[in-house]
Amino acid sequence: MNLTLKVWRQQNANDKGKFVTYNLSGISTDMSFLEMFDVLNEELIGKGEEAIAFDHDCREGICGMCSMYINGRPHGPLKGTTTCQLHMRHFHDGETITVEPWRAKAFPVIKDLVVDRSGFDRIMHAGGYVSVSTGNAPDANSIPIPKHDADEAFDAAACIGCGACVAACKNGSAMLFVSAKVAQLSLLPQGKPERESRVLDMLHTMDEEGFGHCTNTNACEAECPKNISVVNIATLNREYLLAALKK
Repeated sequence: MNLTLKVWRQQNANDKGKFVTYNLSGISTDMSFLEMFDVLNEELIGKGEEAIAFDHDCREGICGMCSMYINGRPHGPLKGTTTCQLHMRHFHDGETITVEPWRAKAFPVIKDLVVDRSGFDRIMHAGGYVSVSTGNAPDANSIPIPKHDADEAFDAAACIGCGACVAACKNGSAMLFVSAKVAQLSLLPQGKPERESRVLDMLHTMDEEGFGHCTNTNACEAECPKNISVVNIATLNREYLLAALKK
């Protein structure tokens, strides 16, 4: 395959940044999108130019670091797919592909396609945990959990915190991410002790970090690589209302 890439290059958060065009040839359709970027970076290094900075780690759709905005969509054109799981066979020979970093106030650009997503870490630090006694692991099934609750908690726990929901949202809201974490823990017995403080603290931190407000456009669900449902946002709103009334 022969491709034309328009890649966002930016030295740091204070740099204005710009799109730079690169031409690639001989790209295999079996390559992943990140492998294609590896080839591009090898060519750039061979020419004495600076490689394009982009995030990656597991390359198995688990870590959520491969955050690229591809042709106007977070993680690219496929639904329920991270960038590292996207393969070049889903593009056409001679196609022009535009690649950008996440665009959100709360995710400032560090360099090129790498953004600072530490705001998510601080939200989790505010309440994304449970208090449990240390010691030996409890026996299986020692704490009965209704299957419906277990299934819903498992679905919410699938969130990998990649930030695609924030990038897709016109307001830069983190409500889908926060709601998934709150719903996951509030549904389980282990999460009950911090149930009220968790939702209040995490939402307060979300606001402090500069994330926008949710206006229910559902763009977050449409672009989430793990198909996290906006039903979790309804759960979050209910949890917040009950906690606020009790406080």
